[in-house]
Amino acid sequence: MKPESRSPPHAGDGGQVPVISTKDLNKTFYLGKTIYAVKDVNLAVGSGEFAAVVGPSGCGKSTLLGLLGGLDRPASGDVVLDGQRYSRLRENGLALLRRRKIGFVFQFFNLISHLSALENVMLPMRFTGKPARACRSKGTELLETVGLGERISHLPLQMSGGEQQRVAIARALANDPALVLADEPTGNLDTKTGEEMIRLFVRLNRERGQTFIVVSHDAKVAEAADVVFSLSDGEIVKVTRNPRA
Repeated sequence: MKPESRSPPHAGDGGQVPVISTKDLNKTFYLGKTIYAVKDVNLAVGSGEFAAVVGPSGCGKSTLLGLLGGLDRPASGDVVLDGQRYSRLRENGLALLRRRKIGFVFQFFNLISHLSALENVMLPMRFTGKPARACRSKGTELLETVGLGERISHLPLQMSGGEQQRVAIARALANDPALVLADEPTGNLDTKTGEEMIRLFVRLNRERGQTFIVVSHDAKVAEAADVVFSLSDGEIVKVTRNPRA
């Protein structure tokens, strides 16, 4: 990992107008006493940046990603994506924002087993009302982009873990989201395949100019990122900015 920057813990957008930012974000649970899963998190990630969120198990990484993706509501504080404040959106509005602005990649792929690779990628586009022919064309293009042009008709169980994750990445990109969130995307893969996934994320980030935030235990993800947010007990304790290669 490159030397730590001297920027304050809420930094990370490299001087750009952030695509996503948080303000005093908190998430609590009550287990006989109040436990902070996310505590006073202030961060900002700029357009086209690749950010990593790292830290030990149980430090709040996945909880933070769920808040950034609008999958969960904070106890207090706010998230702003492309100028829209989550706190001002009802559930329907938040669902629409997720559909149009955010792509998700999960550790266990979350593909629909009875749908082909192409059908899985087409699904988010179909939910937006895009015509079937356009969905099929875009889905095929995305699968070719992630190196699966010859596997578009295969079912998930007919593919390796690495191939399934590539399908999941293509699906995340289907609606041209402003933000791509990935939760431990290499955690269910062997070392070699995990390294291939990291290179793929970096390539897509550079080529497509979309903002990526990746939660990971993998030190290689942190090395590849433009900015690294280190969490401990739900708090950002360090921000590291890496020079872009």
